Amino acid sequence: MALTDVAVQVLILIFAVAMFVAIQYFPKQALSKLRTKNRASLQSNRHFIQGTQFLARAKSTSQKSQSQTLAKNALLEAETAISLSPRDPAPLLLKALALDLMGHKASALKTIESALSSPRVKSLEGRERGDALVKMAELKMAVNRRRRVDSAIEDLKEAVNLSGQGERAHCLLGQCYEWKGMREDAKWAFEEALRVQPGSVEARKGLDRLGSH
Repeated sequence: MALTDVAVQVLILIFAVAMFVAIQYFPKQALSKLRTKNRASLQSNRHFIQGTQFLARAKSTSQKSQSQTLAKNALLEAETAISLSPRDPAPLLLKALALDLMGHKASALKTIESALSSPRVKSLEGRERGDALVKMAELKMAVNRRRRVDSAIEDLKEAVNLSGQGERAHCLLGQCYEWKGMREDAKWAFEEALRVQPGSVEARKGLDRLGSH
């Protein structure tokens, strides 16, 4: 029994020494990486928030030159945030919105497609992803409606399935169907937009064009 007790004590001592070494060295490296990661994430968030503030001001001003300047500032903040957190889709979405406001729709589309690519898209909640899909469909129709209308329809249908997207998604979907000559589908989409938002001028105009209202 004495020998067994000694052996157990030796094993406990060896284990304790190993744990001490692990605590002294390995966590320091992991903690250093974690601190760097967290610091970069905090910095990215600060730039992202600043960028969203610039973008909100850009959208609210009626002076085009001021709006463009603010949109450029939003773009710079978004790009800085992207450099700090390249896997985060949020700064890419901000960049896409800034580019769109500046009139660079093709670049905005490319950027939002990158934001919605795997694995970035996994970090977006259903509502966020739905909003991004609606914006992507809108950009596709603006950049090349003839080639991208089918893809835009799929984006909008996915957005509706994800989070029950409202008036804007259904109006866009109605416009896509209308452009393809799918009158019954277009009518359904505009009627859904009115169900969500009874005062939707765009939906009522769509139904008027179709002779359905």
